[in-house]
Amino acid sequence: MSQQIDTEIEIDDEVQDAEAQAKAKAENRAERAERAERMAREGAQAMAEHLAAIKAVDERTVRLRALRLAKEAADAQAKAAEPPASRKTGTRKAAAKKA
Repeated sequence: MSQQIDTEIEIDDEVQDAEAQAKAKAENRAERAERAERMAREGAQAMAEHLAAIKAVDERTVRLRALRLAKEAADAQAKAAEPPASRKTGTRKAAAKKA
């Protein structure tokens, strides 16, 4: 009888070990799935932030280029509106020779 009880205890231990292993595998699988989901979510968020930063740089570049072109056009217009510099009829050397 004692041997039968020992066998039943061993079988119960094996069943409990198998159940514990199955439970551990299921928990590991769930943890891996959760980690993969979290990494995918964080990756998508990082990519969105990266693309937003690129878009912001492009928008600033367009705005600054427009400002620069407008300033260059205003400078060119102001230079064209200036009266031409009067030319002197002679140079200092020519004036010195005459004297």
